[in-house]
Amino acid sequence: MKFNIPGTLCSLTLAASLAGVVTGLVVPVQPSYAQTRTLPDFTDLVEQVGPSVVNIRTTERVVQQGAQGAPGEEEMLDFFRRFGIPVPNTPRQAPRPNRPQPDEEQPKGVGSGFILSSDGLIMTNAHVVDGAEEVLVTLTDKREFKAKIIGADKRSDVAVVKIEATGLPAVKIGDVGRLRVGEWVMAIGSPFGLENTVTAGIVSAKQRDTGDYLPFIQTDVAINPGNSGGPLINMRGEVVGINSQIYSRSGGFMGISFAIPMDEAVRVSDQLRINGKVSRGRIGVQIDQVSKEVAESIGLGKPVGAMVRSVETDSPAEKAGIEAGDIIVKFDGKSIEKSSDLPRIVGGTKPGSKSVVTVFRRGATKDLNVVVAEIEAERPVAKATPRDEKPKASAVVQAFGLAVADLSDAQKKDLGIKGGVLVASASDAAARAGLSEGDVILSAANMQVANVKDFEAVLSKWDKSKPLSVLFRRGEWTQFAVIRAGK
Repeated sequence: MKFNIPGTLCSLTLAASLAGVVTGLVVPVQPSYAQTRTLPDFTDLVEQVGPSVVNIRTTERVVQQGAQGAPGEEEMLDFFRRFGIPVPNTPRQAPRPNRPQPDEEQPKGVGSGFILSSDGLIMTNAHVVDGAEEVLVTLTDKREFKAKIIGADKRSDVAVVKIEATGLPAVKIGDVGRLRVGEWVMAIGSPFGLENTVTAGIVSAKQRDTGDYLPFIQTDVAINPGNSGGPLINMRGEVVGINSQIYSRSGGFMGISFAIPMDEAVRVSDQLRINGKVSRGRIGVQIDQVSKEVAESIGLGKPVGAMVRSVETDSPAEKAGIEAGDIIVKFDGKSIEKSSDLPRIVGGTKPGSKSVVTVFRRGATKDLNVVVAEIEAERPVAKATPRDEKPKASAVVQAFGLAVADLSDAQKKDLGIKGGVLVASASDAAARAGLSEGDVILSAANMQVANVKDFEAVLSKWDKSKPLSVLFRRGEWTQFAVIRAGK
């Protein structure tokens, strides 16, 4: 028996059911739960935001040398010949003395930017305008302007330039907090100098820590050299980031791009417009991550916070009572989930502000008051100088693979510490934990040790089947080690 099967899904299902009845077979009918979704259309967004995106060209002033004997001239000609570019076929001549020519401006680079305000403020990357003698901005209507650099901040890679124009189409700034992983985004820029190029993709991740002060937005939007400084745009036509970096082994796009979040960029640009520079806070500590093993061994539980490895002399942190080995878990009530959170939060605090730092120290939390200073160049911290003597290790200390000695007053002064024990030798369990001769142990099992007697007292009471956490100083750094004497 033959059936005429109509082209619709409903008729097809009916025909299949009838066929099952005729043949005596039970044919299961699978319901369709799939929802049809259409791909996003970016055309309206391009028309809306496109006029606000600009092309930025920069020039630099160089001293030109004489035509003959210029450095690298022959290598350049060979390069042209390999690629079939015609070059003058002139006989080689003896080099003539180089004669400096008047300074000339040469093209330096190409980037992108976007209009912040109708009166000509434009945001871009700091590396786009870095070292530029002249900045030229081209609008989508082909008008070209010379721009003045208002300010550039290399730490965040944000710059603001100004052109003399009015009535310009400014972008809308989006809320980065609403941005979701998997959300569609679009970029407009000038990759390889190709103006007004539009690419699109999705947000791959947020809060990527690739810098001290910025949690980047990661996308798979195609970004190439020349896109730098251009906007990352959400589906509402709002700018949520500045395209800044790519991960590449070839120099071209490989599916991983990074954008500076606009909330961070706006804070920087506001300071650049008002002061011409960015002022950041500092408290004077060197920090490190807290590992899971260390967190468990000291009673912190989860590996959160930033471990203080060293405290600068006469710094806000030292005046506040912060010590090497402290775990900073909160700053001004904001939780420090990972060590990279601290410099970002402190850096965003206005210098001179009074803040509360919550530290985890020897099994308990403590609030300390600190006055934030303005960031400056780091100062070196005194290094430890091991003593020549190598005393015999007591039985209780030797069980952990250590031999220790008291510090002299001169050593304590050089290190800027009040007490501790010097590691004369480290073997077995101590060596496996990473300790070595010359280290200075400051605490053990969350107990501060002033001398060898204190250290031995702590070890004598410790269950050797359990891992022992020790805080030690090596050179200018302070860190934790976990000794497993039972292994």
